[in-house]
Amino acid sequence: MDFFDLGLIKDALNQKYAFIKLRVKDHVMTLTLNRAEKKNAIHPQMVQEIAFAMQFAKQNNTIRAIVIDAVGDVFCAGADLKAFMGMVGEFESSIPQAKGEVLIGELFNKVHKPIITKVEGKVLAGGFFFLAGANYVLCNEGIVLGLPEVKRGLFPFQVMAALLEVMPKRSVVDWCIRGCDLDVTDAKNFGLITHITTPETIDSTMDGLLNEIKANSPTAIRLGLEALDTINEQASKHKYLMEMLQKTVGSKDGQEGLLAFREKRQPVWTGE
Repeated sequence: MDFFDLGLIKDALNQKYAFIKLRVKDHVMTLTLNRAEKKNAIHPQMVQEIAFAMQFAKQNNTIRAIVIDAVGDVFCAGADLKAFMGMVGEFESSIPQAKGEVLIGELFNKVHKPIITKVEGKVLAGGFFFLAGANYVLCNEGIVLGLPEVKRGLFPFQVMAALLEVMPKRSVVDWCIRGCDLDVTDAKNFGLITHITTPETIDSTMDGLLNEIKANSPTAIRLGLEALDTINEQASKHKYLMEMLQKTVGSKDGQEGLLAFREKRQPVWTGE
């Protein structure tokens, strides 16, 4: 994970971010998705900013754990497809483009620090990268967990690969095919969520986990997660699945699904 110049990385806490917030306290880096007006949909520049923050965390030995959370009542609604198709809009960010291609599906495994994802709002589609890539997922009761891509003429290719790392294959494939919402209890039974919480208990649960993590050897944990990353290398898989997503978006059914979603009507599938 060497996407950005080290001189810029060292000044990470003083950079201008358009789509995230970043802070470090008590050996913990908190990365907050900060696009509530767009339901924290993943923008290409957001991916760059997340990669920048993760490189900072990896190369900063004082950081022993990472917390990912979000503002607003939607944790993440998935990819901002308009932005990924070139309509990025205006934003102010001091984070440059990475030196190489950033694949969010493999990004979190490369930081080699424990990651806790704190879910207090709805998660859809590509938002599951933040759950599948974490070591611990705290999720409040009653949260909507949905994979609606097939209802839009698309398929969650990369998300499927990420989910297969933590959930049973048959459960993942069924979820992708039916495009339904998954109950939080089922998500825990399948291994996607590690702790079911409430608004009253989520912070204390997270603090307890962080205290346990910080009490142990950060070097041993870092080397252990590096070893896990090495034996589970998935880079080529995610690159292929990104290409398949682009192919699906460009299909007639893909275009019809997106248009029907925008027009709030039922799509008419042709199988093309």
